[in-house]
Amino acid sequence: MSRGSPSVHRFGQVALVGRPNVGKSTLLNALVGATLSIVSPKPQTTRHRILGITTIEGAQIAFLDTPGLHLGGKRAMNRQLNRVARQVPEDADVIVHVIAAPRWTDEDEQVWQLVSRMRAPRLLVVNKIDRVRDKAALLPFVAEVTDHREYAGVHFLRATQGDGTDALLRDIVAHLPPGEARFGDDELTDRSERFLAAEMIREQLMLRLEDELPYATTVEIEKFEQDGRLARIAAAIWVEREGQKGIVVGAGGAQLKAIGSAARRRMEALFDSRVFLELWVKVRENWSDDESALRQFGYTE
Repeated sequence: MSRGSPSVHRFGQVALVGRPNVGKSTLLNALVGATLSIVSPKPQTTRHRILGITTIEGAQIAFLDTPGLHLGGKRAMNRQLNRVARQVPEDADVIVHVIAAPRWTDEDEQVWQLVSRMRAPRLLVVNKIDRVRDKAALLPFVAEVTDHREYAGVHFLRATQGDGTDALLRDIVAHLPPGEARFGDDELTDRSERFLAAEMIREQLMLRLEDELPYATTVEIEKFEQDGRLARIAAAIWVEREGQKGIVVGAGGAQLKAIGSAARRRMEALFDSRVFLELWVKVRENWSDDESALRQFGYTE
């Protein structure tokens, strides 16, 4: 029976890999059809493995969004992000290597060196093609990239608009092994609402805080209670120095209020529930270079 036969149901894990800020999380959200992985213009926004589930006729796909594999960064957090980025592809049935047109960097090469040792078929996604004025330059660029690197397929995408994702999805399914669905038809992720709530708050920190401050913050959910159709959530925003606390709170509490309001709206849309959200800002000195703090905040999974 042919590989593409509709009578064969397919299931597999698909790892989305790449250097920071190439659009992996945006691509995951487009493929799943929901905002599961937080997105910001800043690199290293993704800090965890995020699983997103797509169920279509004849196939179910478990996408794994990974932190960007990056060079440099000596803190414990950087080491942990790279550990997660390196581990996920080993479990994948298909690897989707995402790069940003029209550049191939040292970090892209590092990702290739990692995935080239994997047995799973590799698909190359050239994302952000809308930023390339001369589209004719894309073909020679890809020809150079693939000249001595083996990919089972190449796709040009604009993930922010979902352009090119249908063809990518078909190619992924064609490379999946036969298998029964492992998740319910309405399941989108294996992550809890508690985890997603923390990520939505952290997304607003990434979007609203400047310079390096977003990287000095993390979020811990201290209470998550469901009261009918109302979710009562209390969360602590942790920073590394006392001076950072005032910046997150803002004049008269305006910044913290804006962060909370935007995060609450995102939660209500995803959870289909009203949300009452309380936020505090707390200080833990140098938490991102503290292995015990990383364990406390859920970074050592």
